[in-house]
Amino acid sequence: MRVVVVPPVPALLPEHASLTDPVADLRAACLAAVAQLGSTVEVLAEDDLGRRVGEWLLAARDAADGEGPDLLVLANGSARRSEKAPGHLDERAADFDAELGDLLARGDVAGLARLDLDLARELLATGVEGLAALAARGLTVETATVEHDGDPFGVKYWVVRWTCAS
Repeated sequence: MRVVVVPPVPALLPEHASLTDPVADLRAACLAAVAQLGSTVEVLAEDDLGRRVGEWLLAARDAADGEGPDLLVLANGSARRSEKAPGHLDERAADFDAELGDLLARGDVAGLARLDLDLARELLATGVEGLAALAARGLTVETATVEHDGDPFGVKYWVVRWTCAS
């Protein structure tokens, strides 16, 4: 089984395209990571917008070999990393994102299950409940690869690929 985590960024959708692409590197990383998923993929998204982003990414790729079932998780870190961020600056955002980023990079599903979901909501982190629920699936992550790590617009985004034994 393969798991890919990408942010539910509306700017990835074609209807939000403009003359300049503010998320070109992020889009490329998302498309490359999602291309590694097989033909059967379950999309875990917090809302309809996240689901649309996930479905667009899946439709825009050639599936990798293998049936799956694989998982595409739409999630991002805090949206309160700077004064210009959607939720403005919250001093707790950097530490929260550092912890979340470390857990994703190590493929630590047990650690994700212990995240403070109330704090995640306060920091406007999206999809964290879906990440926390991965532990209930009994996943054992064998390899974890961080394809992208950035915080444009004051929002923390990762693109992460996991290969799981189960």
